[in-house]
Amino acid sequence: MFADFPPERENRSGARWNPPETPAIYTSLGREVALAEAEYYIKIQPLRPSAQRRLYTVSVRLSSVLDFSEWELLRKFGVEKDSFAPADYTSCQKVGGAVEWLGHDGLLIPSARADGTNLVIFPNQRKPDHRFEVLRSEEITT
Repeated sequence: MFADFPPERENRSGARWNPPETPAIYTSLGREVALAEAEYYIKIQPLRPSAQRRLYTVSVRLSSVLDFSEWELLRKFGVEKDSFAPADYTSCQKVGGAVEWLGHDGLLIPSARADGTNLVIFPNQRKPDHRFEVLRSEEITT
């Protein structure tokens, strides 16, 4: 996260797995995956951001997470590994939007930037027993 943004900040503008009308919180299951995802977005900026960056370790409890972290399964939904890295998110947004619309609160998906898995949380589907707890944070200096 940049500056003072909290780790539970929702993406409401749309990204790879959430169409603009579907808020999402993007997390990674591993430190190196999270850093690779962030570094990619930093590198495509015209000027490297100078704001402080923080990496958070969180603990979450969700009720209904779909595991689409295997490419074979994603292929059935029109998401191909070879076309995954570019910024055309149409197929991915359809999958994420459908997952949220069906009432699931999370989606495990492969990272486009590293060998690992990301967890997309759909906060509109929060249940009373959900948990999002920050365990620790560290400043990233690069």
